[in-house]
Amino acid sequence: MTNNVVQLHKDASQDTPDTEDTRSVLTETIIDVIHDAEPRPVDPPTPAPEPGTWVAERQAYLADAPPVVPAALRRWDVFKDTVRWAASYYGHVTGFHTLRAPVYLGRLLLRSPRGAARLVVRWGKWVADTEARPVEAKAAATADIEAWLALSREHSRRVRPRRIASLVVATTTGITTLTAAFLVPGWTMAAAVAAAALTGTAGKKGDKPLVTRYVAKNVLRRLDSTEVFDALAAIGIEGKKGRKGVEFASEVMRDGPGWRAEVDLPPGIEATAVLEKRAALAAAMRRPISTVWLEGDRTAHPGRLVLWVAQRDPAKAGRKLWPLMKSGQADVYQPLPYGFDPRGNLVEITLMYSNLLVGGIPGSGKTSCALAIVLGVALDATAELWIYELKGSGDLDSVRPICHRYVSGDDEPDLEAALGGMRSGIAEYQRRAEFIRSLPSSEVPEGRKVTRALAEKYPEQNLGPRVIVIDEVQELFTHDDYKDEAAALATRLIKKGRAYGIILILLTQNPDAPSLPSSVSSSVGTRLCLAVMDWRANNNVLGTGAYDRGLRATDISIDEQGTGILARSREGITVRAAFIKQTEAEDIAKRALALRIAAGTLSGQSVGAQVEEQDVETVVDHLRAVWPDGVESMHSHRLVEALARLRHDLYKPWTEMDTAAASTALSAALKPFKISTKQITIRECCGGAKGLRYTDLPTDEDAE
Repeated sequence: MTNNVVQLHKDASQDTPDTEDTRSVLTETIIDVIHDAEPRPVDPPTPAPEPGTWVAERQAYLADAPPVVPAALRRWDVFKDTVRWAASYYGHVTGFHTLRAPVYLGRLLLRSPRGAARLVVRWGKWVADTEARPVEAKAAATADIEAWLALSREHSRRVRPRRIASLVVATTTGITTLTAAFLVPGWTMAAAVAAAALTGTAGKKGDKPLVTRYVAKNVLRRLDSTEVFDALAAIGIEGKKGRKGVEFASEVMRDGPGWRAEVDLPPGIEATAVLEKRAALAAAMRRPISTVWLEGDRTAHPGRLVLWVAQRDPAKAGRKLWPLMKSGQADVYQPLPYGFDPRGNLVEITLMYSNLLVGGIPGSGKTSCALAIVLGVALDATAELWIYELKGSGDLDSVRPICHRYVSGDDEPDLEAALGGMRSGIAEYQRRAEFIRSLPSSEVPEGRKVTRALAEKYPEQNLGPRVIVIDEVQELFTHDDYKDEAAALATRLIKKGRAYGIILILLTQNPDAPSLPSSVSSSVGTRLCLAVMDWRANNNVLGTGAYDRGLRATDISIDEQGTGILARSREGITVRAAFIKQTEAEDIAKRALALRIAAGTLSGQSVGAQVEEQDVETVVDHLRAVWPDGVESMHSHRLVEALARLRHDLYKPWTEMDTAAASTALSAALKPFKISTKQITIRECCGGAKGLRYTDLPTDEDAE
């Protein structure tokens, strides 16, 4: 059509002069041509074979054809899981019935008299040919002599051999049995019991089964497409009228100890709409919620849902051992074994160049998580452990003998020690940063950070990982005198220390906003959220928007202890911490102690030394920590008030002075740093007074 219009325009231009009237007529003509033209399809034609042809039949077959090679043979891990399950299941069934074999034999023997009677009756009827009697009786009743004589002759012909055969068999059996009873009584008795058991098979009474039924309560039925369709429809996930509904992206297949189904939801429905209805979906499927696991596959599209259903209820399955339970060492520079996903696959956790936040309500299994993490660190002889267990329960006492610093309790000295531990971490990363800056670029090819190679090359610098663990950290973040400093120290350590091998691990059982400052939660690289009560706590641990992205620890039951969502960046995975008993933890810690003794890396409290937390932060560091965002200038007396809230122990005496004396004290403290206060007018505050501009403070890098 476009070509016709262009040609029409060219022809008209050649035949008529270019005037306003001519252009108007030409425009109307082109519009008429456009309106009268036939519409053209925008989709290119797709060649399709004629229905009913050989090609069409083969294409229809290929569309639903099963894979040539089954899933259990395409993937080695699936093959191993399938073989392991089959051997376990049928081995258990065999053992179950083997143990009950004497019971089955006793039942057969008890039924043998009834069975023998039934067999004798059947034998008698067969020998007498009782099936023909009604026919003979009918012939006799109708006085049909010829028919009666023919039937009688046939009856005699059939019955005579049966009687002879029965007599021969009975005589032979009797003589053989009597002879064997004298010669081999044991074998005769066994044969008699076997014969009685065989006879008992004919003595079944009513609906009483001979064999006890084997019921595997923790082995669930196979997942199929009908169940998925019906369950999704039950929770309101189905296509609208006239639109396509749920479709499968691939066949339902075995995936480890369960089944996997990849489902494309109806257009306009995202996978998150199903994720928030996990409990309802499990109810619709009539399966335990601990066996139904959902996740979205955003790499395909937001409407792709991956449904995995366990073959056995993980909550009732035997525990899987932590890989380092019996032997082996760990390397903090590499991922550490932590737990297992619902499929039973090992999940590792990376601590190096990251930090970790663990949150969950009381009873959600935080101790199990802490043990799996801390023991992994303990088995790296080069890693230095600083543990502050602010509950005082002694949950981590198993690793006390190898810790450089170990504090357990919730009193004021314990909280102050935890603050001191973070201050020491900042001092250490500043020392390491200064050393690394002194090295040529050729020695730090991976960037200005601590590596295993660098630590081994300069052992005198003690550059191994330092892991600071603070359990029940909400005790610090909610303390009236310590909360501001604790938040500032943790935030700074999280942002600055990770590149230099300083790793901060925070655990809390109260992940609400007051107990978990946003400056801390928003900076942590690795997060683990156990069972929580609402979406706010969920997002406090996993990050803003995590609940909407389908990372929902609210769906985890309090009974699923140690189970949570492990997230790094925007992606997450459901994982259950490897369960380690306290006695097992003590044995692992003894191995870790032996490793450190052999490597000569014990230090601090583990060798009886007194550990003093360093405090290298200056008043300049504290001013940067308390300075409000977006504010250019502040008066000295306002800064003193903020400093007192941050470090109650250092700056409280200044608040007891008058305004002028407090300003003078701040000026004197800043003189060694060549910073002087100035007269500043801030109308919205209190007019003119001594103060500072933020630009007067040296940068954080300059201070280091």
